[in-house]
Amino acid sequence: MHGPSSAVTAAAGEPARHEVADIVHAYGAAYRLRHGVSPVQAVALGAIERCRTAALGGHVEACDACGARQIAYNSCRNRHCPKCQGAARAKWLAAQHAALLPVEYFHIVFTLPHALNALLRVNPRRLYALLFRAAAATLQSFARDPRHLGAELGITAVLHTWGQNLAQHVHVHCVVTGGGLSPDGQHWVSARAGFLFPVRALSQVFRGKFLAGLCQLRARNVLRFAGHSAPLAGEHAWSVWLRELRTTDWVVYAKPPFGGPERVLKYLSRYPHRVAIANHRIVSIEDGVVCFRWRDYAHHNQVKVMALPAEEFLRRFLLHVVPSGFVRIRHFGVLANRHRVAKLARCRRLLTPTREVDPCDSAAPSAGASGSVAEPKHCPVCGGGPLRIIEILAPLRGVPP
Repeated sequence: MHGPSSAVTAAAGEPARHEVADIVHAYGAAYRLRHGVSPVQAVALGAIERCRTAALGGHVEACDACGARQIAYNSCRNRHCPKCQGAARAKWLAAQHAALLPVEYFHIVFTLPHALNALLRVNPRRLYALLFRAAAATLQSFARDPRHLGAELGITAVLHTWGQNLAQHVHVHCVVTGGGLSPDGQHWVSARAGFLFPVRALSQVFRGKFLAGLCQLRARNVLRFAGHSAPLAGEHAWSVWLRELRTTDWVVYAKPPFGGPERVLKYLSRYPHRVAIANHRIVSIEDGVVCFRWRDYAHHNQVKVMALPAEEFLRRFLLHVVPSGFVRIRHFGVLANRHRVAKLARCRRLLTPTREVDPCDSAAPSAGASGSVAEPKHCPVCGGGPLRIIEILAPLRGVPP
């Protein structure tokens, strides 16, 4: 259902004229009636539609200098809302800043074949979790092998389920330390500059680990088969499908190394809390058609405009609503939560042996950088006066929180 595409130049810095919320408001009700949505998708659509509107309440701010007033409505804070990721990103980023080590970092992407998409759509929680485990286990199996490194890595993995055109494209981005902690915990073992592991070998091991886990889930009878994946419930169809997956090349892509922690922080400040599409990419919403910018990686990274019926746009957008409570950003190895503080402190001592370093001292950002101390807001009319809250606006009655 692709519409016409044409090359365009994206205007930098322009405010979003159209929003996903506008599409939901105009076409969401009809989509729900015609197709139905899951409970978590219904919550996401409702939150996006109400975000920063009178439905959620808010407050009135006044300028002490010129007396100007403005209304600020509350955010929905739903993680799929394009307008609500800033605060979550700032808080999360402060914690990651404190965990960065003074080493080279690598960026490795593990992608699932599209042949798995139908099964992923009806088993997202189990198969997304399996993707995390398989990717991390693949990296750690290479890292612990003395022929490659002989150490335990630090890994931050981020799940993305979309491509630029909103189609289902499930992959994890892994930010990986260029080295690791020796098995006895007494040495930091550095990776070779500019190179971590061979990606073709990573791809083969990743494929084996994921498919082994997939077969275990089926043997335990915990996989659902519905929709386009329904035929896979049969033994013959499953065997044929599995054989095809085993003979397919799986894509593991090593992007250029980040270098030091500053570049890692820049990446982490932009990508982990992304949603499927940002509002600024939406070009127009007219006569039941949504046009949005997308980057065509297959054609020299060219920026184009895609036109989709609003119904198809919503279908694609809802593909990327993850299960309730599912954690999209996970840490492994020396960054695993259960021993993160102790192992990071050990790594810092080994990497900076001339002095004792607290794991949260020099790496930690200032209060202003973390977002914990908000800068005072100034009046948009006179530009100088501070704004203060003079009235609280309650949410509209009958509107879910």
